[in-house]
Amino acid sequence: MPDQSPDMKISLETPIRAPSAVPVDDAVLPFEVDALDLRGRLTRLGPALDDVLTKHDYPPPVGKVLGEAIVLTTLLGSSLKFEGRFILQTQTDGPVSFLIVDFQAPDRLRAYARFDAKRLKDGQDTGALLGKGHLAMTIDQGPDMSRYQGLVSLEGGSLEDAAHEYFLRSEQIPTRVRLAVGEEWRGGDGPRHRWRAGGMLLQFLPKAPERARRADLHPGDAPDGAVTHSVAEDDAWVEGQSLIGTVEDVELIDPDLSGERLLYRLFHERGVRVFQPLPLRAQCSCSRDAVSSMLKSFAAKDRAEMVKDGKVVVTCEFCSSVYQFTPHEAGVEE
Repeated sequence: MPDQSPDMKISLETPIRAPSAVPVDDAVLPFEVDALDLRGRLTRLGPALDDVLTKHDYPPPVGKVLGEAIVLTTLLGSSLKFEGRFILQTQTDGPVSFLIVDFQAPDRLRAYARFDAKRLKDGQDTGALLGKGHLAMTIDQGPDMSRYQGLVSLEGGSLEDAAHEYFLRSEQIPTRVRLAVGEEWRGGDGPRHRWRAGGMLLQFLPKAPERARRADLHPGDAPDGAVTHSVAEDDAWVEGQSLIGTVEDVELIDPDLSGERLLYRLFHERGVRVFQPLPLRAQCSCSRDAVSSMLKSFAAKDRAEMVKDGKVVVTCEFCSSVYQFTPHEAGVEE
């Protein structure tokens, strides 16, 4: 059986077993490669991702970039040790001008994308779809705690690039991320088209802090010819980066390849230990009571302007649920 947590002390007598051949969707699988001081998480998404994307019937390029954002959010949000929220949000000048993924620990996620269909073109990659702007990652620990937010500039690169930049500048933990999203087409009586996604996050966390030292960030105003600070990368981290660099998109989204087998394929020579999978589900936090409270927070004039054909209709941007209220229920004065 998998261990319960990567933070537990593992007995030297922990049994070794063959990797499970049974694929598990909608879960995050924590793992570690002790010989290389590596820890990581592997996300596999199937029905949950398909549920989020098909509710909006996004064009394929938009679904793909939102799927990448969802995978990245699960890789980062699943590390929370408390029942808070991890929110990933982009605001950019590209055809997909706004993305938001809301992960509520331990397992709920919802997401939404805003885009200009007229600006979508064939062959646009993630960088072209997002354009320039910023990516914000927010950790919300609850109403009685302050929020933490990290910002990363988006300059036409991928979400993988943005994640690497975030960890370099904010966390200063050697990190590599892989993200993949695809559409599955199968015959049979069930749905023929389904969205799938996968991702892997790998971090170098040696017990000796000096082994994780990294070169100082470029000051931006150093004179020409100035010698910049450099630190040779640890051999274990060089090997870890080489291994994750061999992962192909099809391996991350293959419905017939289990996460355990993929990890064994990568790290079997060094030995890899997996832990209890963390389940994921697509579930919006909206409700009729929550929408009613939101309406009552608006100014009376704004509420009155929302009345159309004798009723107030509110549609949730995340899950497309529709809530109808009479003017009286919405707090509109007669």
